[in-house]
Amino acid sequence: MRPLRNPVIQSVLAWTLAQWMRFCFATIRWTWVNQAVAEKVWADGGGVLAVFWHSRIGLSPACWPLDRATPAKALISLSADGEFIAKAVARQGFPAVRGSSSNKDKADRAKGGSQALRDGLRQLRDGGLAITPDGPRGPMREMAEGLPLLAKLSKAPALFIGMSCNPAIRLNSWDRAVLPLPFGKGAIVWDVAHYPEGAELAEVARDWTERLTAVEAAADAVTGLERI
Repeated sequence: MRPLRNPVIQSVLAWTLAQWMRFCFATIRWTWVNQAVAEKVWADGGGVLAVFWHSRIGLSPACWPLDRATPAKALISLSADGEFIAKAVARQGFPAVRGSSSNKDKADRAKGGSQALRDGLRQLRDGGLAITPDGPRGPMREMAEGLPLLAKLSKAPALFIGMSCNPAIRLNSWDRAVLPLPFGKGAIVWDVAHYPEGAELAEVARDWTERLTAVEAAADAVTGLERI
């Protein structure tokens, strides 16, 4: 049996990771770029999509101040690894909406994806929904049409978030995930978009892919983290 399928191991690892992240975030010297965009979205209220690439999920709690940001949930996959991530993220103040399009069985994939869409739209009525549009299995930095569809149906703004820290741990995963190390330099860069009236989903996905990659690259430029 894979270790991450054991709920006890999941809970212990999630608690350990959550504590490590808190320590790192408290000691990193942060730079915020264009944060007024995010502050306005939070002040306006209503639903908001918090969007970042999958490789930066380990930095994501640093971008969402619980004292003033829109209360948010995270869209997490229906996999064993997803369960572990859901527990770790929940300990940072982000309960999960479960569901993914990556399940192997076609019927399960359709069921999980449609349920996640319904739950996501329900959350977006007046709350935040954090999404990694290239997750949970990639390809890296390629956006499917699920995010634009949620934005179109909900009318919620998409808040693009680029996050970086240096030094950092790079995992040997498909996305080369970044985990923080303490006492380094960190950056969070923001951009915002609304679904354009009359636009095609594929067109929006291409444009938003470029914009999301741009804010991530800008954050890496601030910290000096090597782009992969």
